Amino acid sequence: MGLILGVLLAYLTGSFPTGLIVGKSLFGKDPREHGSNATGATNIFRVFGARVAIPVMLFDVGKGALAVVLAAWAGRNAGLPREALQVMGAVAAMLGHVFPIFAGFRGGKGVATGAGALIVMAPTAAIFCAVGFLLVVGLTGVVSAASMTAAIILPLAIALGAQGRPANPWYLGLGVAVALFIVFTHRANIRRILKGQEQAFEKFRFLRRKNRQKGA
Repeated sequence: MGLILGVLLAYLTGSFPTGLIVGKSLFGKDPREHGSNATGATNIFRVFGARVAIPVMLFDVGKGALAVVLAAWAGRNAGLPREALQVMGAVAAMLGHVFPIFAGFRGGKGVATGAGALIVMAPTAAIFCAVGFLLVVGLTGVVSAASMTAAIILPLAIALGAQGRPANPWYLGLGVAVALFIVFTHRANIRRILKGQEQAFEKFRFLRRKNRQKGA
């Protein structure tokens, strides 16, 4: 029962529709009807601006972190390793964010919530993912490409011992699952990237700007 409760709590935590609540309460708009039709921070930035997107992102990261803690706490007597409980909590939270029961099962793409879970579980691997994200978004301004890059880096970082010890099989399995899941949730973005139609945020291309200034 503790294991079931932990997974349920993690899913419900991930299901909290931060972006949807903010969009409707502050602007009277459903972000799922604009931009990329998602409730995540990137689309909130696209539709409502940075002043709203940053708190939404931080809250979604917090959802992932809290879900992992709740799953490990509730299932502590289930006879499973703590890592296994954390992985179940992370997966449940990401599924909750993408398919939220409180918002008609139409949510975001799971990146920020997954990042929050990762920060608790494998902080060093999270740093490698963050570096990959910043490099890609800094060069291209394409957040979707940066998110997928970070997701693909995750299993590689865990497999190569980013935490300073042999790869935990539960964490490694999670890394592979997250990479596949994030690519899946970005399948529409991939099609737009291949067609050259994916939106790039020029404000985010800080590395390209520096290169231009040096060239000038």
